[in-house]
Amino acid sequence: MTAGTWTPEKVSDLVSQLTLEQKVAQLTGFAVTDLIAQRPGASLDAASPELDLSRLPALRPHGVGQLSLAWFLGHDTESLRSDLEHVQAAIREVAPFGIGALVHFEGINGFLHASGPQFPTSWAQAATWEPSLVRRAATVTAAHMRATGVHLLFSPVMDLARDPRWGRVHETYGEDPELAAQFSVAFVRGIQGAEGESGLLATGKHFVGYGASEGGLNQAVTQLGRRALVDEYAEPFRRAIAEADLATVMNSYNEIDGVPCVADRWLLTELLRDQLGFTGVVVSDYDSVTLQTRFFHTADSPAQAAVQAVSAGIDVELPGDTNYSFLVEEVRSGRLDERVIDTAVTRVLAAKARAGLIPGMTAPGAASAPTTQDRGEAATVRRAVAERGLVLLDNDGILPLTPRDAGRIVVVGPAADELRIHFGAYTSVSNAEVPLGMIAVMTGQIPGVDPATFVFTDIFQTRMPGIDERFEAEVRRLHPDMPTVLDALRRIDPTTEHVPFGRFDADAEHPLDRTAVEEAVAGADLVIAVVGERTGWVGNNTAGEGQSTAEPALPGDQAELIALLAATGKPLVTVVVSGRPLLLDAVARASNAVLLAPLLGEEASEAIADAVFGLVNPSGKLPSTFPRHLGQLPIYHGHHHGSGYDHPTGTRHGYNDLADPSPLYAFGHGLSYSTFDVTLDDSAGPAIEATGGLIRARLAVTNTSTVDGETVVQLYARDEAATVVRPVRQLIGFARLALAAGQRTTATLEAPVERLFYTNLDGTRGIEAGEVTVLAGFGSDDIRCASTITLTAATA
Repeated sequence: MTAGTWTPEKVSDLVSQLTLEQKVAQLTGFAVTDLIAQRPGASLDAASPELDLSRLPALRPHGVGQLSLAWFLGHDTESLRSDLEHVQAAIREVAPFGIGALVHFEGINGFLHASGPQFPTSWAQAATWEPSLVRRAATVTAAHMRATGVHLLFSPVMDLARDPRWGRVHETYGEDPELAAQFSVAFVRGIQGAEGESGLLATGKHFVGYGASEGGLNQAVTQLGRRALVDEYAEPFRRAIAEADLATVMNSYNEIDGVPCVADRWLLTELLRDQLGFTGVVVSDYDSVTLQTRFFHTADSPAQAAVQAVSAGIDVELPGDTNYSFLVEEVRSGRLDERVIDTAVTRVLAAKARAGLIPGMTAPGAASAPTTQDRGEAATVRRAVAERGLVLLDNDGILPLTPRDAGRIVVVGPAADELRIHFGAYTSVSNAEVPLGMIAVMTGQIPGVDPATFVFTDIFQTRMPGIDERFEAEVRRLHPDMPTVLDALRRIDPTTEHVPFGRFDADAEHPLDRTAVEEAVAGADLVIAVVGERTGWVGNNTAGEGQSTAEPALPGDQAELIALLAATGKPLVTVVVSGRPLLLDAVARASNAVLLAPLLGEEASEAIADAVFGLVNPSGKLPSTFPRHLGQLPIYHGHHHGSGYDHPTGTRHGYNDLADPSPLYAFGHGLSYSTFDVTLDDSAGPAIEATGGLIRARLAVTNTSTVDGETVVQLYARDEAATVVRPVRQLIGFARLALAAGQRTTATLEAPVERLFYTNLDGTRGIEAGEVTVLAGFGSDDIRCASTITLTAATA
């Protein structure tokens, strides 16, 4: 093959030279765990598993499309890179023309490996309302990918999450299409480069509507109409495709209107490619092709499941070839046109050429692998996200504390002296817990679980009594310098006391004792309760992948602990560690202040302590709505006119047993130790105007306090009349501002009119002529000024 820059013509020529078996091989994954040698006497938890590469030719004689589960290799950067180099060399030996395998990794919180810099979870990133931080974090992750030989990242999660019963909220950027879109675009640009120059590939997932599952149950049906799917849930994907040239998309596990997403041609081809303009590779989420036979019963054989998926638009099956291995016979029998295979292979090989995996084809401008990684930048970004992601939910003036004036402080709560609580799924912590959990299962340490019949995928739901101490020890091994919240508080005020009240798991044999609680805090001037829930993959979590909760509340006896503390009459500051909205109405009423720490990772404890004592001025804003009551779910700010809780044009039906139908904490809410105001600035003409396809708002923002601080100005719009029902408000722009005490500044926010586009009755996208009200404030429930403008009709 003649060397040179890859072109579509060269890729098509290469496809024409492949056998059918070789083509299908490019459409499948291969689990690297199939190469792990099982030596007699070898430790099950070896840091770097030994690989037997001699197995590869028999297992994959025609090549490999993607390498799966590679995050279980190596124990540091060098060993991971070495392992991947050896596996890649073995793959090239069996593959036609020496075509390498795309190595994929996870990375929503940073590179999913013990060697990779970690960041606060996506929901915490969204709470900063500062997409530039996410782009910087993703750039750090991209450098680690290049350093280790990884090409494809299965991130970001672009799902909208509006029901906190679903356990994966923490992986998302929250409930709002605009917020999720801006963060998704920033992440993709950080991985792929502004013009795709990195040679790396990002993945938008899960397409589409995964976070809107019925009852908050993972992988359940999504009951959404096509207009909601296209105009709201697909918006982050649309924007990442148009603004960042998103390279890869992963399907969702759910089904919509009776059709599994993995086999939905309207979804994966007509919407994704024909309407949204996507030209890259679509990969299946792990085992989602198999769901057709195992759970949905929409295919009666692996062969039928494979044909339905590839015909719908799934180019690659992952993690293995359970179903797609039957595609060869399906083509030869005439049940599948080989041109369908050719189309998928062409997309896969184009991605491989872009990643530099096809000898003789190079990607123009692809960055070379760095020799060093910027750990300093990782630490700086991690700390910035942690500090700006903290959300002060309530404060009657008790915060911030000063050590000399706070008096005797007593700290309680099960999250006060634990590190594990601050990490979610898809972190190096949760990744390290998987083998520990499997060891416990396979060695018979888990009561009621038979190792002989155990299925790996059941590990997400398996409760593991007694394993929490092992998991905590693993966190401390991975992050030896990380303090607990208690440690961090004592660094500022060494006199801080600790009483270990509260449990994550209810224990009838060890109930809370009212008298003991009263006596423990009797001499306290202030009580700090650090509570929350564990989030992850395996173990005793109440949130995480595979974890759905009928009542997303504080688990164990924590709510009771808060009530007992409130009954003592002592001033109470409650710190809540959670990666999703919880039912906190009673907690809010019992507390003088409530501070949300949304899974901030290794910087969590110091950020929390600094905020409590005023060394950090909280400035985070909620990316999701907190309900007052379980019965309000799902609840979100951008609901339609006539539905939901907010009715700007008149009263509608509500819940007759709720005195206040509004959220406990609304989308965009977040307090500060500073106070701010925003007004329309019409000093140089209309403050709100539409010109050149843009909605422009000129705002005067003032820090009205004596404390320097940061805030987020939020711009919303409401279409006052349309032929289809529109939301009561749409977020269309926002800006984070730092203002000194008493400072006033002018901020100009702009948003394209197309942010307000929707699907018309005739199926076209656009906006009808009419009035639009533009609103500015510091939260969806804290609107300070508004103006109505008239827009002309426009179409996409």
